[in-house]
Amino acid sequence: MTPLATPDIDEVVDQRASVDPDRNWQTVVWNDPVNLMSYVVRVLREYFGYPRSVATTLMLAVHEQGHAVVSEGPREQMELHAQAMHDYGLWATIRRVP
Repeated sequence: MTPLATPDIDEVVDQRASVDPDRNWQTVVWNDPVNLMSYVVRVLREYFGYPRSVATTLMLAVHEQGHAVVSEGPREQMELHAQAMHDYGLWATIRRVP
């Protein structure tokens, strides 16, 4: 049996450049026709612990711009936040930090 040939590699590839586990993700809450603005403020205060002023600013962004980034961090944590928003009845997704 002949050994397999190993091709010569001329290019050095930095694997960290294509997959960066530390790259942040975002939880995005989207506007919907169902939930009251006061309810969205309550959810953001209760779940994230935001002060009323921050929760109100985020809610207004959701209402006026259609969405708001409510949290940033590791992907797994953002997935948990998005699921929690779903449990509260809000529309939420995650995305990589642009």
